[in-house]
Amino acid sequence: MTEENIVYIGNKPVMNYVLAVVTQMNSGVDEVMLKARGRAISRAVDVAEIVRNRFISDVDVSSIEISTEEIVGNEGTSSNVSAIEIKLNK
Repeated sequence: MTEENIVYIGNKPVMNYVLAVVTQMNSGVDEVMLKARGRAISRAVDVAEIVRNRFISDVDVSSIEISTEEIVGNEGTSSNVSAIEIKLNK
């Protein structure tokens, strides 16, 4: 898994990320990883489902990993943020 095969999910519209995944799959990549943290997790799940159900029917979710990341903010404060990695395979 190279850095090119990773799509980081943020605050853009869902279809932007769907287009990124579909473009990679159509260019010959067999595996794409979706990564998201915090509130973007639901958007990552939406992206995976839209790709599977509407665009590329032979894509499977091969693994889902969840974790908690510690984010250090201003003045040394830290908070925990949930994270998810969804691996899509052709």
